[in-house]
Amino acid sequence: MSIWNGCFCLQCVREKEVGVVEDLGQFKRLIKEGPSCIIWPLQSVVGRLSLRVQQLDVLCETKTKDNVFIQVGVAVQYRVVTESAYDAWYRLTSPTSQIQAYVFDVIRSTIPRMELDQAFESKDDIARAVLEQLQSVMKDYGYAIVNTLVTDLAPDSKVKASMNEINAARRLKEAASHQAEADKVRQVKNAEAEAEARYLSGMGVARQRMAIVQGLQSSVAEFSQEVEGATPKDVMDILLLSQYFDTLSTVGANSLILEHDPATVAKLQRQVGVSFLRDGSIDKDLLS
Repeated sequence: MSIWNGCFCLQCVREKEVGVVEDLGQFKRLIKEGPSCIIWPLQSVVGRLSLRVQQLDVLCETKTKDNVFIQVGVAVQYRVVTESAYDAWYRLTSPTSQIQAYVFDVIRSTIPRMELDQAFESKDDIARAVLEQLQSVMKDYGYAIVNTLVTDLAPDSKVKASMNEINAARRLKEAASHQAEADKVRQVKNAEAEAEARYLSGMGVARQRMAIVQGLQSSVAEFSQEVEGATPKDVMDILLLSQYFDTLSTVGANSLILEHDPATVAKLQRQVGVSFLRDGSIDKDLLS
């Protein structure tokens, strides 16, 4: 009777890893990080599983409700559950392919129910749907889904260009509307300012005429008191004649030829008298 003596072999597993030990092809146990002894050659470490969080980037093409094809980028963050390392090693041949298949299924069943604009607005909802689906499925295979992120929604370049043109046209329309409103306000303010200026100018002219009338009245009264026998009509004739000659002198300085007739002074006197009487009554009404 012969006795076979095995050899103990020291195996080291790195931090945040778990080793799978088989005994002649049959699962024996899991070994954690650090040194472990196995009986060689009957036992061997057939594999190591990382317990760190890993990320799988999935790119899926699908169509929206308004018939726009887009590329959807999804990042899946997952890790192996230590207690379920047996399932993670033996139940799945390729966990990344399994995760990718479920991501495709969720994306292609969710996006087609949305229009393009709604898809951009619902990135969080899409990521949540993928997360819930993967968590419910992958936990049976020893994997925990930490998080899922929709990292990209990329329609065709022509669709992008048309969306930019639509946005630019809308902004130009809004800018034109604001510009028109500003022009309207500017014109209204200018009209109000012009009306106020004309009102103030009219008030100034009315006061000027009132001052002229009062000055003439004062001059006539003083002249009548200083010169005996002079009537107010005589004073007005003198003032009018003086103004008439001043006007002729001013007009003559501009090289204009006017016909002079002494009877013009009398006619001008009557017209000015009537005008003063009428303007005086109007100015009093304005100032009151």
